[in-house]
Amino acid sequence: MSVSSSVIRLAPSASKRIRRSHAERTAETRAKVIAAVIEAIADVGFQRTTAQVIAHRAGVTWGAVQHHFGGKDELLLAVLEDTFTRFAERLADIQPKKLPLAERVSQFVDRSWDHFRSRHFRSTFEILLNYLGREDHRDAGEWRTQMGRAWDHVWSEIFYDIRLPRQQSLVLQHLTIATLSGLAATLMMEGSAGTELPRKQLELVKRTLLRELRQRPH
Repeated sequence: MSVSSSVIRLAPSASKRIRRSHAERTAETRAKVIAAVIEAIADVGFQRTTAQVIAHRAGVTWGAVQHHFGGKDELLLAVLEDTFTRFAERLADIQPKKLPLAERVSQFVDRSWDHFRSRHFRSTFEILLNYLGREDHRDAGEWRTQMGRAWDHVWSEIFYDIRLPRQQSLVLQHLTIATLSGLAATLMMEGSAGTELPRKQLELVKRTLLRELRQRPH
């Protein structure tokens, strides 16, 4: 009888729900909405990803979306920022001071490609083309500047010991981005994005990047 009483007394505390903080609930809602945008664009395209579609997929009202982001413009910018954060996280555990240059280049290209061929980037690509791609967009220039700086930071961390002139380094960065994103776009148009691994093309990118990084500054 005493054992049963103990079980009865302990049951409420054992089943008590752990309360999440306001910050945790906010972060969860924002993550759901951003994921809804990514999946919707990947599934039905940018033009058909309406406010109603986003809210329905996220399981919230559009009013809640506006509360957390302010509106569709701010939401799309948040998606772009989230995409780059994910990209940086893919590269975060590369240990440049413990790896030879060739291995750093290989890991950098492979992990960058994993990002560029993902559904996340596919949606980002559509946002860039249909939203920030407009010359009259008020945030386009500022966003490109911010992302350029962020990319440059990642690049400088991995290739910290490469002493190239600034302009030469920027050319290599742009070449790498343009090549990988262009390759991803080509596979999207062919309907094979995310399934094929263009090994020969990636190996060519690696060899080219390694050769250029090993050259003397000019």
